[in-house]
Amino acid sequence: MKLPVKILIIEDDPNISDLISMYVKKMNFEPLIAVDGGAGLEMYYDMSPHCIILDLMLPEIDGWEVCRMIRLDDRHIPILMLTGKGESYDIVKGLEIGADDYMVKPFDPNELSARIKAMLRRAGITDNQQEELVFSNMEINKRDFRLRVNGTNVETAPREMELLYYFAVHRNQVLSRRQLLDNVWGFEFEGDPRTIDVHIKRVRDKLHRHQASWSITTIRGIGYRFEEIHHDKN
Repeated sequence: MKLPVKILIIEDDPNISDLISMYVKKMNFEPLIAVDGGAGLEMYYDMSPHCIILDLMLPEIDGWEVCRMIRLDDRHIPILMLTGKGESYDIVKGLEIGADDYMVKPFDPNELSARIKAMLRRAGITDNQQEELVFSNMEINKRDFRLRVNGTNVETAPREMELLYYFAVHRNQVLSRRQLLDNVWGFEFEGDPRTIDVHIKRVRDKLHRHQASWSITTIRGIGYRFEEIHHDKN
């Protein structure tokens, strides 16, 4: 099974880091959050991220120094810097030190998402490695909207595939209905939250019918978890 693309967010404003994290998850990448420059460097060395979103005005160690130290270690990892000033001096200095791109706060999260994907493509890292997830007897291909279990194609509606894919990326994690609605249906969804139960039942039934090695388990009062199951062979 292929590992997720990890995006390191070094930002001391929790509102901004939470917003970026939310959109990183919508891209099916894994967000890592550090609240100051020192913590950001430690997480960079320990977690080996694929891309870095770096605020310039950080406590402890500022963004310019963080960028310089990372570039001494890795000349190629994509770095997008965030600046609240919008002054050309900040931008030029950051680019000269080694940042690949920049955005001025406040920014459009959708544009940020597009820039992250563009940087990853230029670095030879694309979300294609995330588009197909392979389990012991099951393949989930988001790009082609194809589910195969025990070598058989299983007809799956687009929303069911998006839901199953999100579960698979976050396997073994308990996910609430709100999380699923926000990240699969979108934050603008205003319909009946119980729609999630209907879709989960359909996906669960299909996995069970074809004896998939993984299924969606209800965690009473909390949400759901995608986990491996063991069928009785007797």
